[in-house]
Amino acid sequence: MGPVIQAVNLTKRYPAFKSPPGFKEWVLKLPFAFRADKKPLFTALDSVSLSVKKGECLGIIGKNGAGKSTLLSLLLGTSHPTEGTLRVEGKRTPLLELGAGFHPDLTGRENATIVAVLLGLTRAEAEKKMGEIITFSEIENFVDAPVRTYSNGMYLRLAFSVAIHTAPEILLIDEVLAVGDESFQRKSEAAILSLIKSGVTTVFVSHNLEAVKKIAHRVIWVHQGKIREEGSPETVVRNYHQFE
Repeated sequence: MGPVIQAVNLTKRYPAFKSPPGFKEWVLKLPFAFRADKKPLFTALDSVSLSVKKGECLGIIGKNGAGKSTLLSLLLGTSHPTEGTLRVEGKRTPLLELGAGFHPDLTGRENATIVAVLLGLTRAEAEKKMGEIITFSEIENFVDAPVRTYSNGMYLRLAFSVAIHTAPEILLIDEVLAVGDESFQRKSEAAILSLIKSGVTTVFVSHNLEAVKKIAHRVIWVHQGKIREEGSPETVVRNYHQFE
């Protein structure tokens, strides 16, 4: 069986915006205002190739601005590559902007049902799973209150619980294992490990290098839009530490 994620020479460029010119600079440039110059581009991702097998967890590390989130947006399909090809086979479940689809005036139960359906469950399946979702999130006493009354931790725990209970095939994770207190973080980590063991393919972006070493089977280190190194978690994380 081939990889469920296959990226070849992925490149993503964005317009490089500059601060508006001052009046003097604007006047000096006025004669050239209608010249068909090409706008400068910023290359966020540069010729990145990778593959992920079914049931594998790929960790992605790198400094802020290295291109990790750009890569995740391409894998999720919310952005499209400027160049290169990408194939993703399976239902993608994002653990990125937790609770992004929640409406503040709806209850936790109502929001959880809506988001579960958006993530691919039928309404009947969502309602059947609701007991597990609520129990895992540890907000049983508040689930029928509007989420605008929730603390940030309650909000995030419910969103995380919904995502992991919707039969994901491919999980795309960005720094969400820091949800809640230490006890809930351990539970969240164990839940992710259980999903991986059950065959869920995972791409895990994080600055928590200990979590990456514990969860990932393989790690790529992204630096200035390129893959600097790929290999075992221990080796790549050690070399990343030395580089810093």
